[in-house]
Amino acid sequence: MMKPQLVLGIETSCDETGIGLVETGRGLLAHRVFSQIDMHAAYGGVVPELASRDHVRRIVPLIRETMVVAGRELSELDAIGYTTGPGLAGALLVGASVAESLALALDIPAIPIHHLEGHLLSPMLSSEPPMFPFVALLVSGGHTQLMRVGGVGDYALLGESVDDAAGEAFDKTAKLLGLPYPGGPILSKLAGQGEAGKFKLPRPMKNSGDLMFSFSGLKTAVLTATQKPDFTPERIPDLAAEFQEAVVEVLCVKARAALAQTGLAQLVVAGGVGANARLRERLRREIGKRGGKVFFPELEYCSDNGAMIAFACAMRIETGKAAAATGGAFAVRPRWPLAEIS
Repeated sequence: MMKPQLVLGIETSCDETGIGLVETGRGLLAHRVFSQIDMHAAYGGVVPELASRDHVRRIVPLIRETMVVAGRELSELDAIGYTTGPGLAGALLVGASVAESLALALDIPAIPIHHLEGHLLSPMLSSEPPMFPFVALLVSGGHTQLMRVGGVGDYALLGESVDDAAGEAFDKTAKLLGLPYPGGPILSKLAGQGEAGKFKLPRPMKNSGDLMFSFSGLKTAVLTATQKPDFTPERIPDLAAEFQEAVVEVLCVKARAALAQTGLAQLVVAGGVGANARLRERLRREIGKRGGKVFFPELEYCSDNGAMIAFACAMRIETGKAAAATGGAFAVRPRWPLAEIS
């Protein structure tokens, strides 16, 4: 029987520096995240070069802080998992170079982890985790995908967005409405102050008969609504509410269809949009009415974080699916389809 493995996770794919520490058999011991939102807000979006430089400043202090909080020493580590893609190339290189250098110094393996695999497995950090197999709805940043998950590393793509992902649609629509960065969460909050139905927006591909998504046209419909003579700023909350309802309705319809197609009863929702309160409410109600169950990560694990990377790495070690040690040689993959790691 394998002795418990102490695994450090490093996440630097975009604008959060995340560090997590997991021990197999015990779970998460500690994690820390530093968000760059305030820095990028001045530019209205993520500036890749600034993101990379900030990761350089934050990563070592965050590793030290995480280890202190957990009461463990670097010399006790058995492996280091790090996000190798997808993401911003420069940002990924910061995490990869620190992980590989530290692993080389400690003479332990450094294991590349897919960013979306981290999100996909993050609900299993909860006190009531799902059991394999399940359907996963990944709504993370630039990705909206439905996957059948048979186990660690066993991922089959069921459907995905043909253009804008749901998260992108939230952010771009927020920008159209003049909302500050980060637009998606602000738009969701504003939607809570409005009333859906006051505008009539389309539900793209709702009845397409497959599990594909498209949200680019919805963004265009919002733009058209704002250009009508009777539109005033006072109507923005109602438009935000209708936009949110359109996205949530499509996601719910496709998720139900994926469960029916696979014959499974468990739905896992992961990624930043998974924190949306309206999406959580409707999925729980609609999937529950059909005898299914929905699992969400804790809110602190919805955004990018090191805990999910450490956990994904630990699960790969436990199941014997960890990548072989590279001996210090590494590369990052800014574009990396999740299905490729099955």
